[in-house]
Amino acid sequence: MTPPDTIVKPQTTFVVVAQESLEQPYRVIIENDDVTPMDFVVMVLTGIFALDMLQAVDVMLVAHHHGEALVTILPYQEASTKIYQAHDLAGQNNYPLRLYMEPASAL
Repeated sequence: MTPPDTIVKPQTTFVVVAQESLEQPYRVIIENDDVTPMDFVVMVLTGIFALDMLQAVDVMLVAHHHGEALVTILPYQEASTKIYQAHDLAGQNNYPLRLYMEPASAL
């Protein structure tokens, strides 16, 4: 009697992202640079992040004097989308404007 053929099943790896981690708030941080004009930064903060003019100027000045500033706190997907939009607009205008996000729980 011949032994049965061996069946090899490929290993499957699953990546699970917890829905609650995507809903947790994320801090959006803007970094200062020596190239991007202040008025462009204010325009990004008002146009993309919907800050009013006084808030936008305040955030821009904090970043200018301290190297970075908190822009807003948003859910993961919204923060990610707005950061992408800001980077895209800055790139179209040849500015090195950079923002990043971190979990709000990292305070």
